[in-house]
Amino acid sequence: MNKMEFPGMLERFFGYVKIDTQSNDDSKDSPSTQKQLNLSNKLKDELITMGLQDVEETKWGYVLATLKTNQPMDKKVPTIALIAHVDTSPDVSGENVNPQVHKNYDAGDVVLSSDGKLVLKVEDYPYLKEQKGKTLITTDGSTLLGADNKAGITEIMCALEYLIKNPDCPRPNICVLFTPDEEVGRGTEHITVDDIKAQYGYTIDGEKLGEIEDETFCADTVELKITGVNVHPGYAKGKLVNAVKIGADIVEQFPKDRMSPETTEKREGYIHPHHFSGGGEQVIIKILIRDFEENGLKVKEEFIKNIVDAAAAKYPKAQIEFTVKESYRNMKIILDKYPEVLEKAVKALEMAGLIPIKNIIRGGTDGARLSFMGLPTPNIFTGGSNFHSRHEWITLEDMQKASETIVHLMKLWCE
Repeated sequence: MNKMEFPGMLERFFGYVKIDTQSNDDSKDSPSTQKQLNLSNKLKDELITMGLQDVEETKWGYVLATLKTNQPMDKKVPTIALIAHVDTSPDVSGENVNPQVHKNYDAGDVVLSSDGKLVLKVEDYPYLKEQKGKTLITTDGSTLLGADNKAGITEIMCALEYLIKNPDCPRPNICVLFTPDEEVGRGTEHITVDDIKAQYGYTIDGEKLGEIEDETFCADTVELKITGVNVHPGYAKGKLVNAVKIGADIVEQFPKDRMSPETTEKREGYIHPHHFSGGGEQVIIKILIRDFEENGLKVKEEFIKNIVDAAAAKYPKAQIEFTVKESYRNMKIILDKYPEVLEKAVKALEMAGLIPIKNIIRGGTDGARLSFMGLPTPNIFTGGSNFHSRHEWITLEDMQKASETIVHLMKLWCE
């Protein structure tokens, strides 16, 4: 096969990132923000124009489409889902994204903001050294870039375009799925495997060139609801029970030198208080629990429960409710039962001239939930880095390699 080219990739990517699709963790709506539909609508129209079939946008903001196989009628091929999410992280603004292009990047520091205060430093991100000579794309320092996951969307769309324009390139039946609200943990809330109609899937939502991920955290959320006794502070002696102080007392007892996101790496799990709201009468604390093993979750939850029980004894007039909500589980539990899904991805990377890097995700993906729903779904790289950050970046060349990997992967599912 000749060298693959994906013309218009940069322009397509810029068109997507300039649409603000930030999701909202506090919203009860589906999707959590209506602005996500601006991109979903655009993708639906583009898929129709490209000639895909069964193009649909659901009321929840999911976009589905089918590219039928070009194999002979008597050859049985599976349906493979290619999946990416339209929303960007609530952590950093995604409004008025202004991507910056640094052609023939010299592997040096990059000043992002106009005032010179925000700098992408090689000292902080040494992986930048490996990008020398490439077309580096960064933010302007005022927003995130949105490569998570608009790079994945771009790479899927460019791979589809290539497959359509090159009918001699074998492909199975392909289901395209673009989801909302992945960043707030609700990317599969209103979709089923029956809706997707595929046997296997791949999220295009990873980071560094050549990475493939078949393992995620197991995840729970602990919610503490602390109800105190509110009394006018001028007459509060012996009566007031301040929920804020109780909550602060509990959080203060969490380890500072271990068991937290800022002190752990690789296969280490953590306890992460990420939401504290309320007032003197009532406080809500949400705590993310992460570990690669389910037993590790239980250990951490019991650790918190012991602190809460001690607080309840210390403040007997307060009420403290302790609730554990399951978020997702390590997708490796499922993927180990379907080794061919990962094996084909590894071979596709090699066919694209890459050295496959099997990695773990210190987080979760739509693929984790889909795997447990019955659709085995590992994760493939996009080429991006520093997601959810004003320091986010990606290179055009690595995006092209992601699209090339997808094309090879589709061919392998026809063998």
